[in-house]
Amino acid sequence: MKFSIIKKTPNSLARRGLLQLAHGKVQTPAFMPCATGGAVKGISAEELQSLGYELILANTYHLYLRPGEKEIRKLGGLNKFMNWPKPILTDSGGYQVFSLGKNWRALNPRPNYSGEMAFASLVEVNSEGVWFKSHLDGSKHFFSPEKVLAIQNDLGSDIAMVLDECTEFPATFERARESLAMTHHWAKRSREYWQRFKNPRQALFGIIQGSTYKNLREISAKYIASLDFDGLAVGGVSVGEGKTKMYKVMRWLGPWLDKDKPHYLMGVGEPEDIMEAVKRGFDLFDCVLPTRLGRHGTVWVTTNWQKFRRLDLRQAQYRQDKKVIMKDCGCPACSSGYSRAYIGHLVKAKEMLGMRLASLHNLWLINELMKKIRQSI
Repeated sequence: MKFSIIKKTPNSLARRGLLQLAHGKVQTPAFMPCATGGAVKGISAEELQSLGYELILANTYHLYLRPGEKEIRKLGGLNKFMNWPKPILTDSGGYQVFSLGKNWRALNPRPNYSGEMAFASLVEVNSEGVWFKSHLDGSKHFFSPEKVLAIQNDLGSDIAMVLDECTEFPATFERARESLAMTHHWAKRSREYWQRFKNPRQALFGIIQGSTYKNLREISAKYIASLDFDGLAVGGVSVGEGKTKMYKVMRWLGPWLDKDKPHYLMGVGEPEDIMEAVKRGFDLFDCVLPTRLGRHGTVWVTTNWQKFRRLDLRQAQYRQDKKVIMKDCGCPACSSGYSRAYIGHLVKAKEMLGMRLASLHNLWLINELMKKIRQSI
């Protein structure tokens, strides 16, 4: 992997860069649509390319459970399996694993990472890794920092993510500090494993945690930087803490991140949040929101590319609306002349076309926003 800064802005930490990966180049700042189980819901690889996307995200947890990383490797790797020729980032699956146990933590305090086992209804955590039950059939599985990287190596993604513990919100300072210790312990093991079995065609990103506590975030930023990962990711945001707290975390971390490495803000997809994060020095973003909203008939619109609002096309006010979703929009829905009334009708009737058209619009809008951000730097 090679990352180079092309331009910077004098009045913020925003920068424009070029990320060169095994399967191609990515202009940054960039947004990654989420191909969770090997596909962006309802959208083909060809459509993603026509919209201008250069990097997508796939989920290790889901692909490990179905169809399995070994099966994907036999089929030529994730790129061939998905018919996607461009770069792919695979997350570690840690968020999915720990989200299963979110209701347990409030009732069962967990010991530190010294080795004592903690038990949850679906998740068991110790210093070696995490046991979890599949959401598909209840079967039990184990993720260690090393196993997660081995799975991603079999998948053949361009960027692999380390296993971390995504701290729930709200969390007490002691709980956040304990969780951070686990994340750092696993990050060190990930780095040691990577140095022994490094795949030259795959970059490795470390993840900074620390919840909404400034000193924990600073400690984490310094420690993860000391392990010399190829890129730096920030996790534990957009998990219910609200925009004010999320923006504080962005503001704290921006100046502490290594300026020569790509910065990835995980799970953020609202247009305004992306614009704020770019000002704080972040380069990569992902979120399921564009297609999740689209499947429910909700679309983003804007007139000035500064302020955005949502339209729920299922609402009665759009039943006779002949206008396209957004004026001067180049998405497949608007450029083909589909009306708000028609798309709203399709979604309410559970016709797949309506969900696809709304999703394509949202994906076009986010990618167009990223283009405009890059042009403005």
